[in-house]
Amino acid sequence: MTTGYHKKGRGQHRTFVLLILFLIVFIVFSIGCSVSIGQVSISLSDTFRILLYKGSGMRIGSLEGISQASFADIIWHIRMPRALMSMLIGAGLSLCGVVIQASVQNPLADPYILGISSGGALGATFAIMLGFSIPGVLGQMGVAVWAFAGAFGAALLVLTIAGVKGKVTSVKLVLAGMVINALCNSFSNFIVYFANNSESIKTVTFWTMGSIASATWDKLPLVAVSIGAASIFFLTQSRVLNTMLLGSEAAVTLGISLNRNLRIFMLISALVTGIIVASCGTIGFVGLIIPHIIRGVMGSDHKKLVPISILFGSVFLIWADILARTLIHQSELPIGIITSMIGAPMFMYMLMKKGYGFGGR
Repeated sequence: MTTGYHKKGRGQHRTFVLLILFLIVFIVFSIGCSVSIGQVSISLSDTFRILLYKGSGMRIGSLEGISQASFADIIWHIRMPRALMSMLIGAGLSLCGVVIQASVQNPLADPYILGISSGGALGATFAIMLGFSIPGVLGQMGVAVWAFAGAFGAALLVLTIAGVKGKVTSVKLVLAGMVINALCNSFSNFIVYFANNSESIKTVTFWTMGSIASATWDKLPLVAVSIGAASIFFLTQSRVLNTMLLGSEAAVTLGISLNRNLRIFMLISALVTGIIVASCGTIGFVGLIIPHIIRGVMGSDHKKLVPISILFGSVFLIWADILARTLIHQSELPIGIITSMIGAPMFMYMLMKKGYGFGGR
């Protein structure tokens, strides 16, 4: 009996490792496709030659035989930062979705539902429409700083409201998040309505739908470090996340402070979400739908759920960005429209599917 149990455990571990390796390889393949596909079509062979040459600091290979000299600039300066940003943003949103859903014990929770994203959108709208981008101090980072401040401020407000007259509970967090979400959206619309600037209105509209078009090599380090650090931290917190699903009584028995960990996890998620919103605007459904898909397949053990969600979220957003760039000829859709068009029907199907429940297969 014990031998059979160990064999089953080894088989599951082997499957988990193979899935991790497959997703990593598929991410590399997806990045290759992302930098090859676009309004200007570039062959995969030329793409990998350019990446190898540029990535090695022009020490490996050469650009001889490349059909057009401009291909190198398109690949390295435009498409590659965009593909890497898509990968990072997908990983970060999926990670925040997993953590927030476990923290508040609610399968409908994600950074958007809890008002964090709309807080970031309010901060950016404030900077764009009213000109408070502090150009003398922060240069082009002004809008991003205001977006981050809005997201982090919204998270603090949600935690403060949920903690009034007693300890923070999952129901109070979700309700507080819905209130802050509505409030931030109202103030954003108020600013847009009274600001007489058509160009800024277009910028805000496109920005609030999400876009990775502005990705550059300069913007990648902050996003990579924040999401990377948060991923490493939460990969070590699988036991706490699993305990959160069991409730406060189980947490007390195991000696875990649920309320303290809840606040820490929410603030870290708000920090990551604020940086994401500041970098590419509001992108919905990724943090909601990806954890659901992985949880339905892998179960609710966060030791597996967290890393698989991070990798799968990266793949999802890379291909969503490819669709956003290529779905309409000579035009680009905001990526938030693509994620909503894919995510909403998938979520509807999962809600209607019999036997699906939070925390299980």
